[in-house]
This record gives sequence, structure tokens and C-alpha cells, in this order.
Amino acid sequence: MIPLPVRELEGLGRLEPTAEKVTGVQIDSRRIGPGDLFVAVRGGVAYLEEARKAGAAATLVPDDDFVAMAAIGRAVRDRSSADVVGITGSTGKTSTKDILAALVRPHRKTVAAEASYNAELGVPLTLARLEPDTEVLIAELAMRGFGQIRDLCEIARPTLGAITAVGPVHLEFVGDVAGVARAKAELLDALPPRAAAVVPADARELEPYLREDLKTIRVGEDVQLRSWTHGHLEAEVLGEPVSLKLPFRERHQAENALVALAVYAALGLPPAKAHEGASRIELSGLRGEEIALANGGVLINDCWNANPASMRAALAELAKRNGGRRIAVLGGMAELGSEGSHYHREIGELLGPLDHVIAVGELARAYGTGDWVADADQAARRLAELLEPGDVVLVKGSRSVGLEAVAQKLTN
Repeated sequence: MIPLPVRELEGLGRLEPTAEKVTGVQIDSRRIGPGDLFVAVRGGVAYLEEARKAGAAATLVPDDDFVAMAAIGRAVRDRSSADVVGITGSTGKTSTKDILAALVRPHRKTVAAEASYNAELGVPLTLARLEPDTEVLIAELAMRGFGQIRDLCEIARPTLGAITAVGPVHLEFVGDVAGVARAKAELLDALPPRAAAVVPADARELEPYLREDLKTIRVGEDVQLRSWTHGHLEAEVLGEPVSLKLPFRERHQAENALVALAVYAALGLPPAKAHEGASRIELSGLRGEEIALANGGVLINDCWNANPASMRAALAELAKRNGGRRIAVLGGMAELGSEGSHYHREIGELLGPLDHVIAVGELARAYGTGDWVADADQAARRLAELLEPGDVVLVKGSRSVGLEAVAQKLTN
């Protein structure tokens, strides 16, 4: 981290320094190293002594967790001249971030958000990893309602923005898809004049928010997919051909790669050299990762989250699989508001090509499958009863359902 004088932390809470500056920021005492600042958020006060023993240069018990972390992230950002890429979207933002980071790293000194560090704590933690020689920082920006992306952008001050998709997510907070677009467009509003803004060409709801003083790059027009076969992508990026061999096979990940390529080109990097980082792509966990099972089958672990668009994409990929039976363990899709049942019924209509579906939780009743269980533990037991050698099993649902327990028991 760019060194931060301890005196700049005064006024944020109870500060106990042992040095004049800090060279890292952590909120997990287990990750503390010499020179770090330990910020005791969410009950972390119980681990102050542990952090000091691990070499913390200072500990801070904040008066307000979010205010303190925002101030720290802002202070580090103020000391950096790096390009800051802000990525948001209804689906695909974490995978797009992962792909982009791998493509950029061979060419620029890059910092990217860990996993899904994308909210009031995660974004400042990402900024706190800026080094004096960092050239590109890739921040993921979450949205649970109006104003959140605006506030995150005030901390991160993105110089380039990308919206991966606009679809029905968090509708109980923003009302409808037009509300989703309005909330996501807070990123566009935060960009400086003449900055690049990468947006999906088919998201008409974004059109009212596209500023004339931005360089708008539309994925689907300015960046186009020419072919996608078994992980081999052929695309046209701002008029230049690009050929990549990618470590995944899902069509929706190819679309995320297009967004990443658009940002890559907007950073001034040569599309002809994008392949240099493609082999280094590692997607964050629980997002379509395939795990070989002991019985010769395959687990597709996609239980990080679910919304109508990502559910459709995952089911379409499962339906294409050859070999053993195709089984889906599906939790409900949360935060869809009054239209939730409608969206669940739509997904239920897509289940016909599968051999078996286990619906999990109250929301999942609306899928209309005959095999329904109340929770993840029951789903794991039911799956164990019916599993046969060679089966391909998709596990997917909103985080609130806790389907990672099903995946863990299956792999164990």
C-alpha cells in the first residue's frame, strides 16, 4: 500500500498506533502483517490484541465502520495516479473483473478487487492495496439500491466505467429494470469528461444516462462476438480482430470476456496482445466452477448468487451437457419484489430438458417442480439418494439459501 501517515486516521475512532505510518489495511486479524492497520469493524474489537501480536502498526476501533473505511480508501486513492476501472452490472461483474485483471497484468501493474469485495468495506480494502507504481486498479461496485454506487464512486473516483448488463435484480429496492438502469448509471455520472464508458448495446434503459462527453463503447456493436466454440473466442474489438483461448466453456462467460476486452482496449492496450494474459484467467469461486466427482460425474458449483438472467444462462449450459443425467439443485432468487413469483415461474418453464430438479426453499416452490425441499440440508440428503455415476449436477441459488452446503457435502 502507498504509506499512509497515522495522523490522518485521527478522528475516525479509538486509534492506538505503534508507528508513524501504516503500509496496509486489514479488517481480518488473521491477515495482519507487519506495518498493517487493523480496523476493528463488526465486532473486531475482540481481536485487537491478536492483531498487535501479529505486527499491526496501528489499531483502529472506528466510531462508524463505513465512514472510517471510506476515509481510509479515499486517502490512499488521493495519493495514486492509477487508472481506476469501475465495474458494475446485474450479472457478470465479478467474472468480468477477473478476466480483465488477467488480460491487463502482462502490460500494466494491476490491482484488482478480491473475490466480491464490492461494497462499503470491500471497495476501500481494494483501494488500500494501491502501490506507488500501480498503473491500473479494477474495482467492483455493488448495488442494493439508489445511491450506493454513487457513494462508492465518491471514494474510488473511477476514470473508466463498465456496466456488464442491466436486468431484473434487487427489484425490491429499485422497483423495476428501469430502476436498475438508473442505479447502475450512477457509475456513468461519476466519470470525468472524455472518459470511456463500456455498456451493453441491448440495454435500452441505459440510453437516457449516456453522456455526450463520454466515449461510449457498446458491447454488441463496437465490440462483437464472431464465434465461440469450446472456449475459443473470436471477436472484433473496435475494428480489430481478436482470438483467445479461454479456460471456460459457458456462453455467458464469453460475453463477460467481451466486456473485459472493451475495457482492455479503452485502457489503450493492444487487442492483438490480449491473448498474452488469457491463460492466466482464474474466476472467483462458486461461479460455475466445475469439480470432478468421485463417481465419474461433475459438479457445476454456481451457488454464489442467482437472478433470472444468470439462472437462464446456467440452465442453458446444463441442458447442453452430454454424458450422464443432468440434475439441477435450485434455490430461489431473492430480492425480486412483487414480481418474484413471475420470474420463478418463467425459470420453471425452462426445466423440461433436465432429468431431475430439486427445488430448495419457499421461493423455489414457484419453479413448479415435483421435488421440493425446505432447506439446503434436506437438498443434500435428497441429492445423495438419487445421485448416480456420471451425473452432471448444477447447484445454483441466491446466497440466502446457503446451497454451498450442498456442494460441500457432495464433494466430500
